[in-house]
Amino acid sequence: MKVLVINAGSSSLKYQVIDMDDETTLGRGIVERIGQQESTLTQTSGSSTNTIKKAMSNHTEALRVVLESMTDPCIGFLTNTSEITAIGHRVLHGAEDYKSSVIIDDEVLKICYENAVLGPLHQYANLGCVDSCISVLKGVPNVAVFDTVFHSSMPAHAYMYAIDFEDYEKFKVRKYGFHGTSHKYVSGEAVKYLNKENSKIIVCHLGNGSSLAAVVDGKCVDTSMGLTPLEGMIMGTRSGDCDPALITYLAKQKNVSADEIVDYLNKKSGFLGIAGVSDFRDLTRMATDENNFRANLAIEMFAYRVRKYIGSYFVAMSGLDCIAFTGGIGENAWYARKKITDGLECLGVKIDEKKNQSIRGKFGELHQARSKIKVIVIPTNEELMIARETRALISKD
Repeated sequence: MKVLVINAGSSSLKYQVIDMDDETTLGRGIVERIGQQESTLTQTSGSSTNTIKKAMSNHTEALRVVLESMTDPCIGFLTNTSEITAIGHRVLHGAEDYKSSVIIDDEVLKICYENAVLGPLHQYANLGCVDSCISVLKGVPNVAVFDTVFHSSMPAHAYMYAIDFEDYEKFKVRKYGFHGTSHKYVSGEAVKYLNKENSKIIVCHLGNGSSLAAVVDGKCVDTSMGLTPLEGMIMGTRSGDCDPALITYLAKQKNVSADEIVDYLNKKSGFLGIAGVSDFRDLTRMATDENNFRANLAIEMFAYRVRKYIGSYFVAMSGLDCIAFTGGIGENAWYARKKITDGLECLGVKIDEKKNQSIRGKFGELHQARSKIKVIVIPTNEELMIARETRALISKD
């Protein structure tokens, strides 16, 4: 079975084809700047990477170019599109309607479009690409793998906000959590690593977007993102946790609308707002090489907030077996891991700094033998998780 995995953004389309017989990736690529004058497709198969520049005004046109590229005799990795058994889509929001991945039909699409109000920036792009696949690859089943599903096991006391209960019921206002496919994959790998019947794990998915999840026996019991991906951690351009009254206060002070302040908190805050750059690599260089005050401040704020979440989840789970770092920062930035773990000695965490500095983009242990809590790096693989969910549903169907 060959599964096409698609992750569509508002102006991008990431794709990957995985042969589920041995879970190997046959090829992958990304289309960027969809809807602009000149879109770019970059595709990798084996050691070969090729780029195509071509106008693609929408996701349907982009998908056609992707399919042509995948089956191209010179640069492709499929003989023809009939080799694709199923398509797995990353879909942002399942709201309270879906507690598992689902094969997409007209009713599923209708419900997903209704839930787009909870995450319009991503959801409409996700669903637009589903529509394109249904149109272009007729008869091939499509599966929705929701970012929110893994967190649907949270108890009510963890996901509820202290607002009028009728507003929760009417408007679906609650914590949902995101990065679910990553948290599910990494926590599953951590359970295998621990090789014990009962487990308490904190997954730190740290990147341009960051979230933490507390996972007990493979089930999420709490997570840092909320109704939207804005809540929780300080991120590349997102503020994370702040006083809700800040929105109306800043709106009045800056003489703009509340919507504009929410946009400001999503796109002009976080690392970018504090230090002027959104990439953690730039922050690290500015902090270590230039001793830049604002870069140091951003890193300290980031590490402090990760530690606060780890501490709160330690209490929420009544203990902790393992901390797993993943995501672009979690997998690659030893400096970030050091700043975070330096404050965790009170929990019995003891880090081997030589190990910490040597591990980049691969699985590895960071802890000393005498550490009470294991600390590991696990590279995430959201695409494989989506492909596995897709295979399971299609096989069952």
